[in-house]
Amino acid sequence: MNRKNFLFEICTNGVESCLAAQEGGADRVELCAGIPEGGTTPSYAEIKTARKLLTAIRLHVIIRPRGGDFCYSPLELERMATDIDMARQLGADGVVFGCLHPDGTLDGNACRQLLAHCKGISVTFHRAFDRCRQPKEALEKLIGLGFDRVLTSGQHSNAIDGASLLHDLYLQAAGRIAILAGSGVNEENILQLYKKTGIREYHFSAREPMTSPVSFQPDSMQESSERMITTVRRVKNTIAALSNHLNH
Repeated sequence: MNRKNFLFEICTNGVESCLAAQEGGADRVELCAGIPEGGTTPSYAEIKTARKLLTAIRLHVIIRPRGGDFCYSPLELERMATDIDMARQLGADGVVFGCLHPDGTLDGNACRQLLAHCKGISVTFHRAFDRCRQPKEALEKLIGLGFDRVLTSGQHSNAIDGASLLHDLYLQAAGRIAILAGSGVNEENILQLYKKTGIREYHFSAREPMTSPVSFQPDSMQESSERMITTVRRVKNTIAALSNHLNH
């Protein structure tokens, strides 16, 4: 077992984070806007610029028109399909989305509608999976629909707490679909997560606070100008926390 047996995906909130992921040795990025809302579709310019600059790693784009739930109206699905077309035309290697019914079951019809626009690119079902009922049954449906992977924390707020279900899903998948473990994955716990689950694909943000250069802020404005950005250091450290152990 060595580094080549694993895949590391970085959840990025902009082109700068994408570049840090590439320099840090990641295999793939998931490009998002609206991280505080759980990730929403990035802009045309963000995707286009990321594609131009990511010469060594794969680019996946989240397709999510808003925060909140994963039950989409016909008008929202129409926009999502258009965004998939845009991402493909700009050269994205894959897209990431997920659709549910109000009762927590997979919305197969909505997924099929979007999958019809995904010819030739990879497709991930995102953490809507962690909101669905009967996850093991849902996994079989995703396999049947043709998804390439599912991003999940094992239906917990973080992947370590969801390790038991993640392990079960990994065994159930048996290579038919990739299980991508995400949420709270970092340099402190990635090795533990691997030992508990056996999973080979990991999704993490590797972000650190970036101090704003702005020196003036009116006393009446209380919100912070600080923002979070992926750093090369944390990408490298998280990958090394697992791969260095495997090389011993």
